Amino acid sequence: MHWDHERYCDAAQQETESFADRVRDADLDTPVPTCPGWTLAKLIRHLGRTHRWAGGLVERRARQQASARELGIVAPDDPAELRPWFEEGAAALLRTLRAADPDEAVWTWGPDQHVRFWSRRMLHETAVHRYDADNALGAETGFSAGVADDGIAEFAANLESVAAFSPKVGRLRGDGTVLAFTASDTGTRMLLRLLPDRFDWTRADGAGDARADAEVTAAAGDLYLFLWGRRRIGDPGIRARGDEAVLTLWTENAAI
Repeated sequence: MHWDHERYCDAAQQETESFADRVRDADLDTPVPTCPGWTLAKLIRHLGRTHRWAGGLVERRARQQASARELGIVAPDDPAELRPWFEEGAAALLRTLRAADPDEAVWTWGPDQHVRFWSRRMLHETAVHRYDADNALGAETGFSAGVADDGIAEFAANLESVAAFSPKVGRLRGDGTVLAFTASDTGTRMLLRLLPDRFDWTRADGAGDARADAEVTAAAGDLYLFLWGRRRIGDPGIRARGDEAVLTLWTENAAI
């Protein structure tokens, strides 16, 4: 992790407040192009449920998975109630995270089974969906380089665990093929090595000459969005080179 727990909480608070500001006076029937089939109302319900779910797991120091239903999480049907419901849940999540010991054990869906997983995860869950709301409303504001850079590393740290709910990730296999992701402005460089039965990541910041069969390069904010499926090869600012089969394998199987 790049930052300490409190800094993740502070950044998550900034993103939740920004999200709430975006949707406060918006038409909740507005489609969200980056989440096909969703409206702003569905986006608010999804993010609000996720905040309450993560907060509930941390509050109970859950040692095994519990569903939103098991935690009693219900989103309001009335659109007029959605925005205050969201803000209430976001505030409760942050209170719970800040009151918890980041090193205390708790169930997570990722490799880090501690409270600190959730402060980092909720920052990036909220940041990406704040972008979704911005995009839907035609008011994209991007990310700080620090948030984007950490988000690239967080994505890599958790991708293997995503196979539990996105099985296509398990198709990212190869014979040692290397796919590089490079942030042109921060120098962050992640190397994904595809093996017959797994994949692994290596961080190689500044090693622009490190061997790669294919590479995607963009500013950190755009690369962050590319990894989360909000940018595509061929979009402005996204540069790809190398083995097209490797790039296609990634594009078809890494979406979360």
